[in-house]
Amino acid sequence: MRLSDLRGRSVAVWGTGREGRAAVTAIAAHGPAALVAVDDSANFLSLPWDGPLAEAAPLVTGEEGFARLAAADVVVRSPGVPQTHPWLVELRRQGVTVTQGTALWMADHGDRTVGVTGSKGKSTTSSLISHLLNAVDRPNVFGGNIGVPTLDLPEADLYVLELSSYQCSDLTDSPRVAVVTALFPEHLDAHGGEAEYYRDKLNLIAYGPRTVVVNGNDPRLAVELGDRAAIRAGRSDTVHVAAGPDGAPWFHLRDQPLFPRAVLPLVGRHNEGNLCVALAVLDALGVDVVARKDTLAVAVAEFQGLAHRLTEIVDSSGLTFVDDTLATSPYAAMHAIDAYEGRPLTVIVGGADRGLDFSPLREHLAEREITVIGIPDSGPRIVEALAGLPKVRTETVDELADAVRLAREVTPVGGVVLLSPAAPSYGRFRNFEHRSEVFAEAVRDTAR
Repeated sequence: MRLSDLRGRSVAVWGTGREGRAAVTAIAAHGPAALVAVDDSANFLSLPWDGPLAEAAPLVTGEEGFARLAAADVVVRSPGVPQTHPWLVELRRQGVTVTQGTALWMADHGDRTVGVTGSKGKSTTSSLISHLLNAVDRPNVFGGNIGVPTLDLPEADLYVLELSSYQCSDLTDSPRVAVVTALFPEHLDAHGGEAEYYRDKLNLIAYGPRTVVVNGNDPRLAVELGDRAAIRAGRSDTVHVAAGPDGAPWFHLRDQPLFPRAVLPLVGRHNEGNLCVALAVLDALGVDVVARKDTLAVAVAEFQGLAHRLTEIVDSSGLTFVDDTLATSPYAAMHAIDAYEGRPLTVIVGGADRGLDFSPLREHLAEREITVIGIPDSGPRIVEALAGLPKVRTETVDELADAVRLAREVTPVGGVVLLSPAAPSYGRFRNFEHRSEVFAEAVRDTAR
């Protein structure tokens, strides 16, 4: 379905955040017979709905909203509306057509788009792809989940989008290049289960993309893809890391060395994998990666890591404090822990408790010497899951600031204090930025 298909039809936009606002503006320009906005969760934090938005689409809140959704020819839902929402389940049962702004946009722009999703790494990888394309004179517009909503993007010859599982789930068109960085259980409460989450993620590749690029070293992704044709970055027949001319690790395109691993300023093997995927995408788009390797090396060296992802905080104590507050699953925390292998490490875990299984984290730490400090709400349950591991020291505290204070006491000089919560921020914090601010403030306040 395209935006132009909404002309003369009754449309309800569900959600009044940035995606909903972009949808109302875009749909109104295409002449729907009727247009209404629905917000079933309006509260004191909601942004004002007035001016041109209210003129284009009157706002309906509360229980009346379902009737307006059910009466529409097409419902355009915001990504934040979960698949498990009772209203959405009932709308689908009734046969109401449900789509999203990203799906409407992709129908018109997919052949000019690189779309990137994944349980981890999608933000860094999509940012790298856009950054490196610009460096080799392939201008592009960057947006999606990490930036500007798709329906607000300007016209361009090439787009790079970071796409969440929520955005992928309603697509009926795939992008020209579809990229998947990793798969592990995430957001199960919103999707209805692990299989449903993988289905919604991989919907990105379900409609005939010209090229599929994936992280070839991700085991779950390998299982879900089976024998599907794809460029599997990280393997020797595409972009990978291997010993270079000086014996140190280098990035290679097949048998051609490109530049040393040390050029990439981001820590961790997972970030090596993210760059392998990004370079494989450039190769698939026709960029002569070998001929442009020097230019690409400079661009890689200049790449700034994204905020709240293994962001190191300067501290005079000899400790390295690391903000990885966006690590909202045990698998993401495991990647972060691996990034500091070989150094004394204290990791702070805990946040909103979604009932996730923390046994993978236990298995990952079985032979590792580490201190784990749990904070509410899920921290005590994570600590309990680690009970009995001989090299894992565990503590629980009531506040993030208390965890930072304790971490200073128990972490040896030269060690790392890592906030990698393995859980979302909501509940005790307004959002992940608030959790990050509290962490940074605690680091400052406890400095000697």
